Amino acid sequence: MRISGRMIATLSISLTLLSTSVVAQAETSNDSLENTKQKLEQNEEKIIEKQKEQQSANDAINNIQGELQSLEEIIHNNQAELTSIEHKMETTYQLIEQKKEEIIILQDKTFERQKVMEKRFISLQHHDRTNLVIDTLINSESITNFVERIGAVATLLNADKELLDQQQVDLKQIEDDKKEIDEQEKQLASQQESLITKQDDLQQNIQKRNESLLAMEKSYQSLSKEVTLANQEKASIESQLSAIQTTIKNEQAAEKERAAKVAAAKKKEAIIVTQAPVQAPAKAQTVAAKPAKKESNSTNQEKPSQGRQLYVSATAYSHEDTASDITAAGYNIKKNANMKLIAVDPAIIPLGTKVWVEGYGVAIAGDTGGAIIGHKIDVLMPSSAQAIAWGRKTVKIEILD
Repeated sequence: MRISGRMIATLSISLTLLSTSVVAQAETSNDSLENTKQKLEQNEEKIIEKQKEQQSANDAINNIQGELQSLEEIIHNNQAELTSIEHKMETTYQLIEQKKEEIIILQDKTFERQKVMEKRFISLQHHDRTNLVIDTLINSESITNFVERIGAVATLLNADKELLDQQQVDLKQIEDDKKEIDEQEKQLASQQESLITKQDDLQQNIQKRNESLLAMEKSYQSLSKEVTLANQEKASIESQLSAIQTTIKNEQAAEKERAAKVAAAKKKEAIIVTQAPVQAPAKAQTVAAKPAKKESNSTNQEKPSQGRQLYVSATAYSHEDTASDITAAGYNIKKNANMKLIAVDPAIIPLGTKVWVEGYGVAIAGDTGGAIIGHKIDVLMPSSAQAIAWGRKTVKIEILD
């Protein structure tokens, strides 16, 4: 009968251990399930936070793109304005060039008129003007001839006065035209400088905006990657959660099976106990296993000083274009091909005069030429090719001495 008592004791211990094991496994699976759900919640909060940051970055990019579009329109309008001003400047430049040509013609007229007046003054110095008029009138043949001579004398005297008056008018017009040209050139230069400055400012602004846009796009891409990784992590956690839930289902099924076995075992134990004598049963000591405690888990070229100014028509030549290498003032332009020298009309600019020529620099009036008459000059170049490249220009010159 001792064998039967031992069997009952063994069966009781087995049942207790089985129940304890089942409870421990269930608690472990539930803990894993809770921890996984907690991780999933944290991951979803992280995704929501990154999506908000991503949306903020996207809104900032849209704002910058709107500002860029406005800047592009301003730059387009400014470019149109700049083109308009450049067109006006070109028109004004052509008017200036025309005015320079007119000045040269007036200078030549005043120069020729001055020579006529010099001849008349020399003639008056040899013949007293009053005696000349009296002689003219006395020598008249008749009253009709006398009247005619009076008219002729008056005409000559008036002609001299008109000549002098016209000379003064033309000289004043030349000076006025020069001032007008200078003022227009300053005004146009100022307008162009202002527009270029404005265009530069806009280009710098749009460059800054582009840099900001690039930075925001990089931030957006970085956030997108983080969101993608978080979503991947979420998928992984969900997969783990699904696996745990499957495990729990399997454990629950196993638990039901074990419960059925325990029930069967208990039934068998009851039968054995019923059939055994009273003194036979041995006391079975069971040890209850304590469930495991949950552990909480806890888990970033300079212009000189101003002198007398003239506008001239300027062409160019070199020693390769001349029959002689020696100029009218004795300079050897073949040996000194790079010297600054101009051919002039000595009646306008005396030989040996030091002058400044616009676009050429400081030079010496050291040569003459058959075609250099009036307000014309020929600038010396080192070669024929450079002389041809110079072409024909209307330039300002200043007499330095």
